[in-house]
Amino acid sequence: MSDTETARGPLADLVIIEMGTLIAGPFCGQILGDFGAEVIKIEDPKTGDPMRQWGRSLPKGLSPWWPVIGRNKKSVGLDLRTPEGQEIARALIAQADVVIENFRPGAMEKWGLSYEALSKINPRLIMARVSGFGQTGPYSQRAGYGLIGEAMGGLRYVTGEPDRPPARAGISIGDSLAAMHAAMGVLMALHHRERTGLGQVIDAALYESVLAVMENLVTEYDLTGYVRERSGSILPGIAPSNAYPCANGEMILIGGNGDTVFARLAEAMGRPELAADPRFRDHASRGQNQAELDGIVAGWTGERTLDELLTLLEAKGVPASRVYRAPDMLEDPQYAAREAIVETDHPVFGRVKMQNAFPKMSATPGRVRWPGPALGQHTDEVLAARAGCSDGRLAALRAKGVI
Repeated sequence: MSDTETARGPLADLVIIEMGTLIAGPFCGQILGDFGAEVIKIEDPKTGDPMRQWGRSLPKGLSPWWPVIGRNKKSVGLDLRTPEGQEIARALIAQADVVIENFRPGAMEKWGLSYEALSKINPRLIMARVSGFGQTGPYSQRAGYGLIGEAMGGLRYVTGEPDRPPARAGISIGDSLAAMHAAMGVLMALHHRERTGLGQVIDAALYESVLAVMENLVTEYDLTGYVRERSGSILPGIAPSNAYPCANGEMILIGGNGDTVFARLAEAMGRPELAADPRFRDHASRGQNQAELDGIVAGWTGERTLDELLTLLEAKGVPASRVYRAPDMLEDPQYAAREAIVETDHPVFGRVKMQNAFPKMSATPGRVRWPGPALGQHTDEVLAARAGCSDGRLAALRAKGVI
């Protein structure tokens, strides 16, 4: 494989039309774009994707979220509510491999962009449809943001402290899980197309994408009647595995729940007898006496600084970590060694840092080629090359507000 092929990425021969907004659809496009696909993002020509304005802070009046979720994409301003916009969309899709959309079910059909219609002009087309509840069923027409999918999929109920209301994970995990499932679906559909020459629809529902990662929650209830409850920072019956206080006011995470690992932790604590104590000598007994054991470990960690503990536990082979924040990530040698954080040039921010493309691939790695583009930055380029629009037609479409 040539250096050029390696640099372009494993999906460099694919054309993706992204019609989604916010997180679920666009993160799917980000994943595919990170690995070389040409992602043409269609946006409202007046307002663009709302992610352009999202964020707690807006440095220089711009969202720091957009450079990440919009990266490696070409922005085309196109009003899909107009007949002319729909006509141009069909021309783009006729040459595309994949369409990603996350509108409420029925919107694409209303615009004459149903899969049935599009597959007639492009039988190889793959359409990834991301929605709250899926394209079918009694809830399909309901509005469904990520928090609703997290609630219905079971995640919200088990997240947080037991004496408090269900908590948010801290990120839009429901949207991201749906995007990842949609991206996996695209890759599986591409494999199927290699054998048959035909495309298909990927129907990725937020609540089902959350449900998929809920471990044995349903099965355990079905077999035993047990309903999993919120447990805060512990995993019930698995000890010691928790966040513990340090002398300097920080916290340390320690996973010392395996029998041999707990013995090494007991040695590190200067209390090797704990490994033979009937309360703690095996997995089951430690789980039964979890609160007592956590108290003992917390008493020990509370007398030492975070750095002291990390050095000591690493030497003993006990899994432990600081609770990472963005500053810790930027200073960490493991992050640096694996280039987990990269810098890219931004026309307004200058050099901007963001997470790299994952997973690592030995022959065809993903990469950040450019940050999220300006609204409509590639409209003329893409429509001239892929929809046959002359300069005159582009000017006419712009005058009408279609682009």
